[in-house]
This record gives sequence, C-alpha cells and structure tokens, in this order.
Amino acid sequence: MSEELLKAIIRLFAIVAKERITEDERENIKEFLSVHVSQEMAGHYLSLFDSYCHTEDTLEKEHIEDDLDDDTLEFLSEWSKILEITKRVNQSLNKQQRVILFVKIIELVFADKQLSDRQSNLIFYIGEALKLSKKDIGLLKMFAMGEEPEELASDSVMIIDESDGDYLKGTKHLKIKGLTGFLAVLRLEDIETYFVKYVGISTLSLNAQPLKSRSTVILPTGSTIRGNKVQTLYYSNVVTHFLHSGKEIQVSFEAKDIQYCFGSGDVGIQKVNIAEAGGKLIGIMGASGSGKSTLMNVLNGTDAPSKGEVLINGIDIHSNKAKVEGIIGYIPQDDLLIEDLTVYQNLYYSAKLCFSHYSELQINQLVTKVLSNLGLEDTKNLKVGSPMDKTISGGQRKRLNIGLELLREPTVLFVDEPTSGLSSRDSENIMDLLKELSLRGKMVFVIIHQPSSDIFKMFDTLIILDVGGYQIYYGNPIEALVYFKNLIDAVDKTESACPECGNINAEKIFNIIETRIVDEYGRNTPIRKISAKQWSDYFNDKLDVPTVSTVKTKLFSTLKIPGRLEQLKLFVKRDVLSKIADKQYLAINLLEAPVLAFFIGFLVRYHASVDSTNSEYSFYHNDNIAVYFFMSIIVALFMGLTVSAEEIFRDRKILKREKFLNLSKGSYLASKLTILFTVSAIQTVSFVLIGNVILEINGMGYRLWLIMFTSACFANVLGLNISASFKSAVTIY
Repeated sequence: MSEELLKAIIRLFAIVAKERITEDERENIKEFLSVHVSQEMAGHYLSLFDSYCHTEDTLEKEHIEDDLDDDTLEFLSEWSKILEITKRVNQSLNKQQRVILFVKIIELVFADKQLSDRQSNLIFYIGEALKLSKKDIGLLKMFAMGEEPEELASDSVMIIDESDGDYLKGTKHLKIKGLTGFLAVLRLEDIETYFVKYVGISTLSLNAQPLKSRSTVILPTGSTIRGNKVQTLYYSNVVTHFLHSGKEIQVSFEAKDIQYCFGSGDVGIQKVNIAEAGGKLIGIMGASGSGKSTLMNVLNGTDAPSKGEVLINGIDIHSNKAKVEGIIGYIPQDDLLIEDLTVYQNLYYSAKLCFSHYSELQINQLVTKVLSNLGLEDTKNLKVGSPMDKTISGGQRKRLNIGLELLREPTVLFVDEPTSGLSSRDSENIMDLLKELSLRGKMVFVIIHQPSSDIFKMFDTLIILDVGGYQIYYGNPIEALVYFKNLIDAVDKTESACPECGNINAEKIFNIIETRIVDEYGRNTPIRKISAKQWSDYFNDKLDVPTVSTVKTKLFSTLKIPGRLEQLKLFVKRDVLSKIADKQYLAINLLEAPVLAFFIGFLVRYHASVDSTNSEYSFYHNDNIAVYFFMSIIVALFMGLTVSAEEIFRDRKILKREKFLNLSKGSYLASKLTILFTVSAIQTVSFVLIGNVILEINGMGYRLWLIMFTSACFANVLGLNISASFKSAVTIY
C-alpha cells in the first residue's frame, strides 16, 4: 500500500470518528496499522490520525459558527471529502481489501458500543462509495456490531459453539468441543470471502496469532483456529459446512489395505488406507519413486491392486467397472488435447461423445459455459498447437485439459501434477478451479509437487508417501508439519506456519523426512536418519485412519454415450478436421503419390527410350513395364504404412482419457480404417493416373488401381498394428 493511499485511509478514519477519540478507537487504528506498516511507522501514522481528527474538529466548529443551522451543508462538506478519498481507494484496492477497510471503519465508530445517526448514515454512504452492495453493507454492519447469536441471525452467518443442533432459524451451526462462548463466521457470497468473530473468554489463535474477542477479522484460505482444550477448527470444515446444501451427490470413497506389486515382483504400494466423503480436495505428495502415480492408477481403476480393494459407495471399482461407469474422471500430467483442432472443437467433440441426449444448442451452450468458467473465451477459435509449437499458453492448455473433464463433472476426479511447468499465478488459477469443483460436492485427488503456501492450504486432506510406497501421513495438511516436528522433537514443534507472514513451507516436511546422517567431517551421508519403514511404523502407531460411513446411494452418471454408429461418425469427423488443419500432413500425403508417380514413370520411360532401337518412346518396346508394376506395389505398401504409422500411437493419451467413458473400440478402429482407406484411395488413384499417362498404359487403369489400393489397405492395417504395438515413434518407423 502506497504512502499516499494510507494517508487517505487514515483521513477517512478521522472523518467518521467522533469528536472525542476514545482509547478503544485508537486501538482499532493501531490494529489496522500493524497489518500494513512497521511498528515504528505505526506511531507516525497514529499521530497523523490525531492530527487529521483535530483538523476535522476545527473545521467543523468554524463551520458551525458560520451557520449553526445548516446541517445539510456540513454533511455535503464531509461527503465531498469521502468521495474524493474513496475514489482513490477504489482505484488502488480490490473488492476484498475494500471490504476489510469497511469493517475497520464500522469497528472504529462502534468502539464505545454507541452509534449516532450521523455515523450510521456515514457508514452506509461510505459502503456505497466503496462499491459494496446494499446486502453486503447490511451484513457487514450487523456482523461487526452484533455480540449475541440472536443479533447475528442470517443465512450468511454460521454460529460455532458447544451446543447441539440449530437453535437459530436460518443460521448455520457447527459444533466444536471445549469452546467457551461462540465463534461467528460471515460469508460474503459474491466475493467468496469469510470473516470470523469470537465472543468469549477462551484463549484462541488464528494461524498462530491471538484471536481478539469481539474483533472481526478475515478468515484466509487454509486457516486454523486453535485453543487450549478446544477442538481445532479448520477453514475446510467451515467452508464445506457453508456450501453443503444437502442436495449434493452423496459419495464415500474407501481404499482398504491397498498393495500393488509390479510384474518384476517389486512392491510399488505398501498397505495404503484412505477413507473420505465427498466435497474434499485431497493432495498426494511424496518424493520421486514413492509410488504417487502408481497409487493414483490403482485408485482410479486403471491398475488392479495385488491386495485390498477400492470402494466408491460400497462398489468395488475393479470388479464392478460397469457400475461406476462415468463416475470417475482422470486428468494426466500431459495435456491430452487434439493439437490440430481449436480450443472450442476440443471441447465440442468431447461433449458430443458424452451427451448424446443433448441437442446441438445444448452442446454449444455447455461448451460456451465451460469456456467462460475457464476464462478461455478469447482463445476459443485458436488452434491448440503442440507444447513445442504453442498457439495458446501453458496455463491455457492446462485449463483446457481440465475443461474436458469439467464438461461432464465426474463424481470422483483424479489429477496428476496439474501445476507442473506453470507459473505461480497459472498454478493458483488451476488449483482454484479444482477447489471450486470440490466445494460443489465432488471428490478431487491431486498429485502435487512443491506447492506454494497458498496452494498447500487449499487441500482438505493430505496423503504423504515415502520411498517404496509407504504411507507415512494422512490427515489435515496444516497439521502435517507439526506432526513431523513433534516426531523429531524440534524446537518450534508447535508452529505449522510462519508467525510473521502465515506461510507454510511444505518443503520443510520433506527436509525432515529425508534428513541424512552426518559423518565425522560434517558431510551428509546417503543414509537417512529415519527410514521409510520407520516413518510408516510411526504413522501406524500415532495416527488413526479416519472412518467414513459407507454411502449406499446409487451413483448416477450424467453421461449418455452415443451408439456405435454415431461414435463412428464423430470419430471420423473429428479426425478429418484434425488432418485438414494440419497443412504439413495434407501436403505430404497429397503430393507424395503424384511426385513418386512422375519420378518412377519418367525413369521407366527414359530407360525404355535409351534401350530401344527407335528413339521414339513406345509402350510396345518398353521392357520395364513389369518393373513399373512391381515398383507400384512397393509404393502402395510404402504409402499405406507411412500414412498409418503414428495413428494409434499419436492418439494413445487421448484413448487413455476416453477409456473412462467406455467408448467403443470398434467404432474408433473403424473410423481410422475409413479415413486411411479414403486417403489410400486418393493416393493410389493419383499415382495410377499420372503413371499411366507418362507410360501410355491404356486399359489397365482400374485393375492396377485395385491391386495398388488393396495393397495400400493391407499396409494401413499393418501400420495400425505396428502403431499400437510400440511406445516410441523411432521404433515404429
């Protein structure tokens, strides 16, 4: 915050303050200043506040002497100053910051528990000048001034105390043990911001900072409220309770004693247990080689566990795949996009394959809505491009990748490294999207590596794996650092976040886990102080895996997959558009046959002219026609193989995503054959036409074409088999 802006805000405080400044009002100013400036500068600005108050008081008295009865002129004078200041504030602060400023103004004038008509009017007009809605002004005023649950009754307020049940109609309620008094939380829906106020005598702390009684403070993402003998309250508990409407799809997810062994016999996952209800954002963290991706593949049904079971609403997803069809979604680390299609087309054809019961208008409306939610409206007509040849940015690619799943909103979504290679801003935007999904009742599992503090705080639950697939932590992310510090008896073992800035350094957790033994020369050895097996033993001894009530509600998928014939049409149309958009593909495959025909035809004709006794070319004297026919077959095989060599290999990642839709493999293969046979038909026709003209071959056009075409079709099928069999383009060729 700039010095000029801070001075303007201090002057605004001075205008709304009473003529006689109480000590409580001065404390409120001190509290506000302590957040924005150093302790030394706070004294300077407090003196400035006193100076402004004296100036305003003097000006008011002088004005009253001039015109004792002109209250309107006095109010207009104040109002002009307020407008001038708030204009500057609005240009410099975002809405959340303006709301916090507005709350401090209310607390300032209500410090002595009295509010005059003049101050009440000023509060309202300042709120409007700060561009706040009338609803938010009323809620903030009620929340800042209310000190009894009855005074805070609203559907935007939650009361948290030891009592049972909802005793205030329309007001949300949450019970926690050991709390004297009550906590109140206000939600401003339009900016999704939460404020908390404590009224009572318990000693509480918010993110390791004392929570002052009767003071309204913002509740940041990932916050924790703790107190002596008071049950810990997490930000995720508050938000989930607020957003729970009772209409969300009920879901329970259980992984029981999961163990996975590779074909070599090595163990990838060691006895992992998970129990979660819907509406959670669950992070999976671990060092390289700890089995994060293996665990995700087991949890999403891609790989069957060697032991244990994975249940969604009591249904084993590996033995009853049909019952969970359309329920599970997967977003791998790589962007599974069709690079030659536009942003809009990627979403459009994905929607067409998911919702056969939607009309064309409904499909377009759904895609437009997702584009709007992703902030991709401006790029909808841009070609996606490859990661090396970007048309849209990396962050936009990631958002589009997530958007393909947002279309159908699976009940349980698995995301692998969504922030990999992105800037901090793009990473936070991506995680905001996933958090929003979880807040709407979905369950989202995310593999994450080196998250920032803000991203780390977004998670509701954290699972940590160690090398060898050992589960070594499962619980609230904010408590993770405290847990590991306590195990090694660190000096600051009670602190989870930095006391000054409130940030959590997730990397410290892995510094503790991977601490090395130091030799006599003070150098780290390769040996860890605590092995993965020991961490796992600590986890099994000290932490209990929570239980979740198995939901028996049947899960309904929003999907309605098209029939096989309709799928075939969609696959063909999508692939044709992709190939038409690839100019290089078109150029090579359309010019390849004519160029080869001209070259081979000219070569065969030239040699025939040289060898014959007559200098004039004659088909009758051309002994190389048989060689030409043989070479034509070789060309047909060559073109048929090259045009199909990467077809399935290129689509492998797309097929992995669409596997969860249970689309028809037959329709997919038939679409490939349809397109490849068509391309081969065009290539062989052009070869035969040009070659026959050059060599003056008459009456054999159709028969030669048919032989070449069938040879090319055989090569197409062979190429598809090769394309599906190997894992690299070099090996395929």
